[in-house]
This record gives sequence, C-alpha cells and structure tokens, in this order.
Amino acid sequence: MDNVTVIKRKDVSRPVMRQTVINGAEYLAFPAIEETGVVRHLMSTRLGGVSEGDLWSMNVSFSRGDKTENVNENYRRIAAALGCTPEDFVFSDQTHTTNIRHVTEADKGKGLLRPRDYTDVDGMITDEPGIVLSTFYADCVPLLFVDPIKRAVGLSHSGWKGTAGGMGRKTVEAMEKAFGSRPEDILVGIGPSICQDCYEVSEDVAEAFRNLLSGEEMKKVKTITEEQILKDKRNGKYQLDLWKANEAVCLSAGIRSEHISVTDICTCCNPGYLFSHRASNGKRGNLGMFVVLN
Repeated sequence: MDNVTVIKRKDVSRPVMRQTVINGAEYLAFPAIEETGVVRHLMSTRLGGVSEGDLWSMNVSFSRGDKTENVNENYRRIAAALGCTPEDFVFSDQTHTTNIRHVTEADKGKGLLRPRDYTDVDGMITDEPGIVLSTFYADCVPLLFVDPIKRAVGLSHSGWKGTAGGMGRKTVEAMEKAFGSRPEDILVGIGPSICQDCYEVSEDVAEAFRNLLSGEEMKKVKTITEEQILKDKRNGKYQLDLWKANEAVCLSAGIRSEHISVTDICTCCNPGYLFSHRASNGKRGNLGMFVVLN
C-alpha cells in the first residue's frame, strides 16, 4: 500500500480512523465498522481527484462551481474504490433538518445520474445491498450506523442544528421502526468534522445545546457533561464539541459506549487534507461519506 499523508490527529496515541490509498486517492474509514464485514464504507479526502483551484482535488459537489466532468470523474474513482458503479449512488438533500429517508433500489442514481424527487433529507437508511448512501461535509459531522444483526445501515449529516435536534437518536429510531434494529446491536462511527478547539459558537447555539441536554432522553447519559460539550469563554462565546455531543445523543438512544467510534481528525485542523468551510472562509469543495451494504 502507498504511504499515507501525515495529518494532525487529536489523539496520536489512539488513532480511531484508518487512512488508506486506493488507486492514488486517499480515504478514511472506521476499522471497527470494517471488521463487521457487513458494509464497505469510506470518507473522501481532498486527495486523488481531478478538480482544480479552491476545489482541488477530490471535490464531490456539483454546487460549488466545479466542472461537471471533473465531479463525475471523481465519482468514478470513488465508485471503483467501493467496488460499485455510479448508478448505485443515492444522494441526500441536506438542509440541516433531522429528516430521514428509507432508501430502496428505486432510488439508485438519484442526485448523481438523475434528479432527486425528494427534498430536505439529511439522513438515509436502507437494508438493501448494493445501494451507496451518500452524504456531504465541510465541517459538519458524518454519522454512520451499522446493524450487523439485521444487516441494515444508516448515514446522517449532523451539523450543530442536526445535533441539537437529536439526529443520531432519530436515525436509530428510524432503523428500529423500519428494520427492527436494536440499539444495543448497532455500531456507530462519528466522523471527521470541526473539533471543539476550532469551533467557537454564540449564545444562541449554546442555548440550543442546553435545551438538548436538559431533555428527558439525555438525562440517562451520566458519562458526558454540559461542561465537556460547551466550554464557556466568559465573553458570550463558547467552544462546542460536536463529537462529544453526538456521542451523548447516540448513548441516549441506547447505543453501547463500546460500539461508538469517535473520530480523531478535525477538518479545520487539516485544511490541506479535508475541506473545511471555516478554515477556507467558504472557498472549498465538499467531502463525502459513503456506505454500501455487502
């Protein structure tokens, strides 16, 4: 295997995500989820595509000003890395909601090869093999859910609004309802996003998280405190830990702590490796998280 890029990790003593190079492109994945054998998954990095300028090089968005042929070529490379074809991809339609779509074979190609006939979808679930669920990021949190017993998967986009709205719990509940999944069986990957050190927020955002943490569902989570999630800077600003907040939401849904893999990689700390909206002042492409059931 080719040498991987040296990046900044939040905890170098305990790497949570594996870097891998496939046909010259570099990707991230969760070993704990790979080891189930139930899914193939990866998160793209900036490396190994054909996009140019602020979008270099593995941009996966058609809405950032990129050439269509460049984005299509990037998807051909990602599809090959997953052992799939572009026809297998299904895109979210992210608007910072907590809406979740049950995706089926009939949805294949939507967003990439044909128009979506749905809007306002930030999360997707399926139990059908061969469908590549696809969500997009440039500082927000990817949430990956794998039920190895019912052989079902979920993938959700969770920025601060989605996290404060309990996106992780709502994805678990959707899998319970659709597939009979049990929370204690589900494995979760909380993917690369902006870290607490880089993410300063205002009082209104902090209040949204206080409301989240005061909810009945969250009261059973004893291992994570408000002080860990919100560091008060005493000037009306706070440092928000989206990783810890999403972990708490998943615990509140009944996910076992030992089944949660929390990333050690920040998008904003690694702007040459991952797209970051905050680090680039909005001059950037998009990353993608992709998962397909075997």
